[in-house]
Amino acid sequence: MKNPISRRKFIKASFTSAAVAAGFPLIIKPSALGADGATPANSRVTVGCIGVGPQGRGVMNGFLGLPDVQVVALCDVAKINLDAAVNMVKNRYQTDSVTTYHDFRELLARKDIDAVLIATPDHWHVPVALEAARAGKDMYVEKPLGLSLEEDRILRNEIQKRKRIFQFGTQQRSSREFRVACELVRNGLIGELKEINVWCAASRPGGSTKPVPPPEGLDYNFWLGPAPETPYTDGKAFDNIPPGTWKTWWFNYDYALGFIAGWGVHPLDIAYWGYPEMMKSQFTVQGRAIFPKEGACNTAVAWEVIFEFPTGVRMRYKGTPNHFNEKTDLTDFKDWETIYGKIYDHGTAFNGTNGWVMVRRGELRTKPETLATEKLDSLKVRLPQSSHHVKNFVEAVKSRNPSICPIEDAVIADTLCHLSDIATRIEGKLTWDPAKEQFVNNSEANKKLELRPMRNPWKIRA
Repeated sequence: MKNPISRRKFIKASFTSAAVAAGFPLIIKPSALGADGATPANSRVTVGCIGVGPQGRGVMNGFLGLPDVQVVALCDVAKINLDAAVNMVKNRYQTDSVTTYHDFRELLARKDIDAVLIATPDHWHVPVALEAARAGKDMYVEKPLGLSLEEDRILRNEIQKRKRIFQFGTQQRSSREFRVACELVRNGLIGELKEINVWCAASRPGGSTKPVPPPEGLDYNFWLGPAPETPYTDGKAFDNIPPGTWKTWWFNYDYALGFIAGWGVHPLDIAYWGYPEMMKSQFTVQGRAIFPKEGACNTAVAWEVIFEFPTGVRMRYKGTPNHFNEKTDLTDFKDWETIYGKIYDHGTAFNGTNGWVMVRRGELRTKPETLATEKLDSLKVRLPQSSHHVKNFVEAVKSRNPSICPIEDAVIADTLCHLSDIATRIEGKLTWDPAKEQFVNNSEANKKLELRPMRNPWKIRA
């Protein structure tokens, strides 16, 4: 298997072609010009960025490339991140006018900011997004969403109640190959759908557990926020600080579900986009996984989760090796390789009675091969089109129409991640009720949907 593609490299590549307008833009407060909360099409959207590490700066670059956007504020608790983001903004606008913040609540208090980018570590996504919604901000939120499904529900309710525009960071919905794959499936061009196969890079094992002082310039207490109070360890918050280390929080359950969600939300979202019927009635889910027994990383390094839907459609979800070298049936992809060819680190495949479609970033494979060149204009079911995920969000902010991945779809994609993680931690087959958003007759599984304990003074308010 190839090494997992870098998420920040994908973001950077997605936005490299964005046009860069010259000169310092005039700040116009859109809400002062639009009626009924709408933003006039010719006005400029002011944006604050919360969390400007490599991932956040990659997405921020998409905002900086749009002539109808001005990034006016930056927030991070790590000086190294903030300094790099300030330089990007200064180079774009040729001005020192951007304001920096240590506390996201101070940024959210600004009345002149229309929208925010939230690209913090995972355990901060929902707490910050909730405060953004209550401050009247539209938001682009990096994936995955919450550390529990209850967090997701509370955020969805708040977004809907306050009529905020929400864009989930599932950028694949703004790539043509994924839209085409889902349109081929939803229009029956592979015949009757029988099976969905989904895979992504699994979590990485290892990581130092030796306590060390936090790196200079990092407010570690604020970085932890609601997470349990634990010592800092080399690499916890950063790649290559100190040199030779790598970021471990991605794979630690205190801060994330691991790549079963952090990477997996992408191909699982496409599975749902191609087969939304999966959430129409009760279905079963069962899983197995391998969890590291030592090191800082403790989320699944290999897994297989089986979803069975009442329509007869079956979905298999697996993790591809990421520095995990043990050979097991969970890391064996020969059966899929005989169908689709080389299996790389991620993908979504739909098998039907008349053929199949497999899609990954930059590639669409089909059988028969002619499906890939099918003319789409005459198809009955067409999906929203976007070629730039950030631009799609900005257009939604102005029009007040939903983004290409609104909060409702974000919660569903995140639900598939949570169900997968829970299924690997509880033995036996579980039954999920999408209408009630809970497991049927399984209190142990339902307990894992609840809010996690949070460190004082942080808490989630419903």
